Amino acid sequence: MTHPDDGTTRRSSRGNVRRGDNPYRAHTFEELAGLPTCFRDDLLAGKRVLISGGAGGIGLALCVLFGRLGAHVITCGRNAEKLATVEQQLASIGISCRSLVTNIRKPEAVDALMDDIWATEGGLDVLVNNAGGQFAARAVDISPKGWAAVVETNLYGTWFMMQSAARHWIADDGGVPRAVGSEPDRVVVNISTLADRANVGIVHTSAARAGQTQLTKSLALELAPHGIRANAIAVGVIRSPGLEHYPPEAIPSFEHNPQRRLGDVQDVAEAAVYLAAPCGSFITGSVIEVAGGGNIWGEYWATGKPQWFEVPPPRYPEDSGPD
Repeated sequence: MTHPDDGTTRRSSRGNVRRGDNPYRAHTFEELAGLPTCFRDDLLAGKRVLISGGAGGIGLALCVLFGRLGAHVITCGRNAEKLATVEQQLASIGISCRSLVTNIRKPEAVDALMDDIWATEGGLDVLVNNAGGQFAARAVDISPKGWAAVVETNLYGTWFMMQSAARHWIADDGGVPRAVGSEPDRVVVNISTLADRANVGIVHTSAARAGQTQLTKSLALELAPHGIRANAIAVGVIRSPGLEHYPPEAIPSFEHNPQRRLGDVQDVAEAAVYLAAPCGSFITGSVIEVAGGGNIWGEYWATGKPQWFEVPPPRYPEDSGPD
């Protein structure tokens, strides 16, 4: 892709030249399976990892990378057909995977999911809350149903999954805290978005994700005595199928960050592995930003930049100031 500012050809994350006909095209499964990683192949051998929303862009990347590193992958979602496809794809490259249909917005469904996993797999080592969703709309146009759909999935769904998994983990220890100084061996990783900066056009998501961030921090504190770590990843704009849901006028702002590019799903997946693996054992209650520095500089306009925020011309001539 030729950048309009400097005329150079840029490469996307992972060194893949972006196609001129569709510069925001997501990876195919074959590409995901062959992406380089800095982790050794057996890093997560024997670990049981539950990844919600595994059929989506970031979710599929998570399933592939955790599986490539030796984990037994369990993924869940509402679409049985998509989950079956993911399971078949992962099996085709030798990844152990099981998919389960559930609705994370329903606490009884989440409890049934966890009961099933504990009964058949013997428990979990890592929970990755990736399932989520949003749509761009002006605040005054969001219906109660639309608001509920986003908040219930992004915030309530994360809460129900964390609470149910924590109950099972604590029960495994007889309901009592572990000895002081014990190594934590159960991990929650929540995939979220930048939540400490205001955004136009996604107020429902901003509210839900801010809640998700504080949920992560508060539960990290409360669950620490039980050997459970909880962290979040705040992602910026990631090259994935989700970009197709945004209006064309929003596209120009997606690369407004210090790195001047989109993120890649593999960037998120590797951050999640880092938090879930032994190398992250002393990290809990933290939010890692995978956003190219977008939270310190840049713009993001989900519905396009309003004219109100365009930089106006100088109010005074260059050779004079206000009277």
